[in-house]
Formats: sequence, C-alpha cells, structure tokens
Amino acid sequence: MAQIRTDRLPGTLDLLVLRVLQRGAMHGWAIAQRLEEVSCDVLTVGQGSLYPALYRLEDTGFLVAEWGQTDAGRRARFYKLTKLGRAQLARERASWDQYIAAVGRVLELA
Repeated sequence: MAQIRTDRLPGTLDLLVLRVLQRGAMHGWAIAQRLEEVSCDVLTVGQGSLYPALYRLEDTGFLVAEWGQTDAGRRARFYKLTKLGRAQLARERASWDQYIAAVGRVLELA
C-alpha cells in the first residue's frame, strides 16, 4: 500500500495528533512513529508538518508541553492534551465522522 503524507490531507493532521495524544503525553518523534504504526505505515508525517502543528495546537491551548527525557535518555518536549484539547478532539472527530459519511453516500451513487 502506498504511503500518504498527512500534509497532503488538509485539516487532518491536527485531528490525528490530538487523537494520538489522547492516550497520554508523547514527544514529537514518538507521535510521528505512532501515526505510522497505527496506520500500518500508510500515513507519514514529516518534521516540517508535525512541529508547526504541535506549536499551533499549543498556542491555541489544546496542548501543553514540558521538557522531559525520552526512553533513550534524550531531552525532548512532551506534549499532552488539555481539557480544551479533549473538547476540540470531540468536535473534530464528530465533524470528520460526518464528512466520511457524506463522502460514502456520494460514492455509493455510482
């Protein structure tokens, strides 16, 4: 199966990041790895897309970040969902579900 870069799917990266972080705090590289793993290597996120998204989500109050240490002993910023971020995830997920249902209905017309 071909890889799909998430920066080619406008509007989905924030949703995917919020969803991954719903399980707990993670650093950027781990977020990217988790997205690849869960999508069976179909979705890839480059640093040039991921970090601006993380900073944007932090600026809007959906995430908070704090410095910590990775399992490998490296210093990294760990991102965590806020209460506001959980609410945003719920809104974005509902919107995405509605969009998918609508596209599915259109595809069934053929």
